[in-house]
Amino acid sequence: MKSHYRVVVIGGGVVGASVLYHLAKLGWTDVCLIERSVLTAGSSWHAAGGIHALNADPNIAGLQAYTIDLLSEIEAESGQNIGLHMTGGLTMAGTPDRWEWLQSAYRTFQSIGIEDCRLVSTEEAVALNPIMSGEGLLGGMWADREGYIDTTGTVHAYAGAARKRGAEVIERNRVLELNQTLQGWEVVTEKGTVSCEHVVNAAGLWAKQVGRMAGIELPVSPLNHHYLISDTIPQLEELDFEVPMTVDLEGFTYLRQDQKGVLLGIYEINHQHWMMDGAPWEYGFELQQEDPDRIEHELTLGFNRYPCLQEVGVKTWVNGAFTFSPDGNPLVGPVRGKRGYWSACAVMAGFLQGGGVGKSLAEWMIHGTPEADVYGMDIARYGIWAENKQYIKETTGQFYTRRFVMTYPNEQLPAGRVLKTPGAYADMTAAGCQWGQSWDLEVPLYFAETGFEETPALKRSNAFPIVADECRAVREGVGLLDISGFSRFEVTGPGAEKWLDRIMASKLPGPGRARLAPMLAEDGRLKGDLTVFNWGPDPDGQTTWWIMGSYYLRAWHLRWFDDHIDEGVQVRDLGDDTAGFSLSGPKSRAVIEKLTDGPVGDLPFMGCGSFDIGLLRCKVGRLSVTGELGYEIHCRAGDHATLRRILLKAGADAGIREVGFNALLSLRLEKSFGIWNAEFTQGYTAGMTGMDRWIDWNKDFTGKAAALAERDGNGPARRLVTLEIAADEADASGYEPVWAGAEKVGFVTSGGYGHTTGKSLAMALVDVAHCAEGSDLSVHVVGVEKNAKVIAPSPYDPAGQAMRT
Repeated sequence: MKSHYRVVVIGGGVVGASVLYHLAKLGWTDVCLIERSVLTAGSSWHAAGGIHALNADPNIAGLQAYTIDLLSEIEAESGQNIGLHMTGGLTMAGTPDRWEWLQSAYRTFQSIGIEDCRLVSTEEAVALNPIMSGEGLLGGMWADREGYIDTTGTVHAYAGAARKRGAEVIERNRVLELNQTLQGWEVVTEKGTVSCEHVVNAAGLWAKQVGRMAGIELPVSPLNHHYLISDTIPQLEELDFEVPMTVDLEGFTYLRQDQKGVLLGIYEINHQHWMMDGAPWEYGFELQQEDPDRIEHELTLGFNRYPCLQEVGVKTWVNGAFTFSPDGNPLVGPVRGKRGYWSACAVMAGFLQGGGVGKSLAEWMIHGTPEADVYGMDIARYGIWAENKQYIKETTGQFYTRRFVMTYPNEQLPAGRVLKTPGAYADMTAAGCQWGQSWDLEVPLYFAETGFEETPALKRSNAFPIVADECRAVREGVGLLDISGFSRFEVTGPGAEKWLDRIMASKLPGPGRARLAPMLAEDGRLKGDLTVFNWGPDPDGQTTWWIMGSYYLRAWHLRWFDDHIDEGVQVRDLGDDTAGFSLSGPKSRAVIEKLTDGPVGDLPFMGCGSFDIGLLRCKVGRLSVTGELGYEIHCRAGDHATLRRILLKAGADAGIREVGFNALLSLRLEKSFGIWNAEFTQGYTAGMTGMDRWIDWNKDFTGKAAALAERDGNGPARRLVTLEIAADEADASGYEPVWAGAEKVGFVTSGGYGHTTGKSLAMALVDVAHCAEGSDLSVHVVGVEKNAKVIAPSPYDPAGQAMRT
């Protein structure tokens, strides 16, 4: 062991070994892995080792596909046999809704380039896996690239390939403490102290303790997971092929062959946490006692699905722990405020996702950004509220229990709620508000009569007419929307304007004005679709700026700001201090003018200023995502209930109606207004999404060289368009494939129903050859192909007169 390395990776499981390998592969060979015991001594050695390319998050599915392709490469490079059995795999559905979902998921995988899967009938599935009973099944999906590997061999293959590239692996050396230095980190171990520029927490079951060594409370918890290995099954001895990896979603089980028996794994509903503060340091190759009584229901379903298990004994029980995050996805990336500290934790499907995690983290560390859009596993998707132990317990348990449970797009899950509420929460609830969650905050979805319950659905739900009424209220009168769920950052200091001018690709607004502002990474991809406000100078002549964006990106954007900050600039997160409401609709000016004697009604479009609204001093901007005349009114968080009350009173004569974000999503589609995590992501460029129309090409800004190269080169291969879809009963939602005949030419970014236009609408990234207005295409909606047509942007009020009146 040397005294200094560029990177120290802590943890000798599959994730740590993959990170080490990818760092060396990308050219950083002065790196080492430190393991407290020996490689695999944690969760890796007892993992079931199943692999499959399918995942509900398309970006993570892509990383899983990468991992599968990588396995044979590391086997060849290391010379270590990984025991790869590519048996193919089945995912089975046993309810009509699940079968519809599976058909829809099949089309999603086509959108992201996973072509080696197909839908199969129950009869074909039983032929592919003869030990499976088809009773109660409606169909399934087959994937070629599924199977299993030898887990211990795979970890050693990653580590061996890393060694061959110059990396070092140090076993039997526990890390005792971490100390941040000006140059990076001091890693104190049992065998001495090592300094490094970067340290990676890939400690698995010990991630909690390794986080706390750096003053970080990671939202992770281990949960126990059962599987059994059967004795030899005579029916398998008669087959000349291995049965495929098979997932029975309604049965909560997965199965693969193990020699001439099977491995049956269970995601039990009655979950069990284990050592929430981290595993004991001496723990490694131990297991927990099996608990068949706790999993009796799932075992019964499994033994009925595979009747041959009723005729043979159980050779081995495994009840071991894996770490989970609140949503089940990994926690990867740099930790804000701890420069050089990287997380690679909570990778509960390590052999399936470990390759993609290692690749993305190594790219991130070396190049400044990963190739793929990895927000779904970025540690910055959580804030400090997720450090709460009860929150972690509720949410990780909910994820585990629902691992194979059908979850609907409109379903609101209860764990970790209600956490943070807007000031008017009680009054809005009394008025019938139905709530959703954004980050830690409760946000309004729509307002319904007392006793209303929305039915979970893949298609249009029973809330459809309620949302239609709210949209009508905005288009014809005035709607009131709680906008506490927007992020707000205050930017001040002598260097504020210069800094904003550099990190924003647009022109900056003048005093008393606001402007839409794309923010780009150095490689030209998007880092934000933001709005910048210039509130003008204070009495001391200092200008206050605001940046507004998506509430759930607060930690993500703060980390970006911190990493790119200049001297003389202060950025303050106002998300917990500021709330507000928006007024939208042709009668909104009449309402707001009742409450102030200031010239708020004279604000130009995209104008802003401070005004007295009733008894409150508020910041007001004239803009609206609905496409109507509108005002965003910002107040202190404690004034939220008062602001609502006075706005409702002032708007009573105008028929004011409270609305939620479901209506906003419909209204913005009718204007072809994109939103983050749909039309805009860090995987797309300004040119692809139309955000380049806001770029000021006459100034220098972060990402300009890459953006110019796209503009002046061949341009993007795909562009954002608006589609009208001949859909009924259901609407596109995202990642459905777009077809020109039999050719796949793009995918939907988001969709819904336009209640004003009476059309099913979607926005989609489509090959430039098929982007022309009038192009005839088709889209799969909940698995069914529907005709579609490219239409002109903004099918409602294309000239934009309503919001500028």
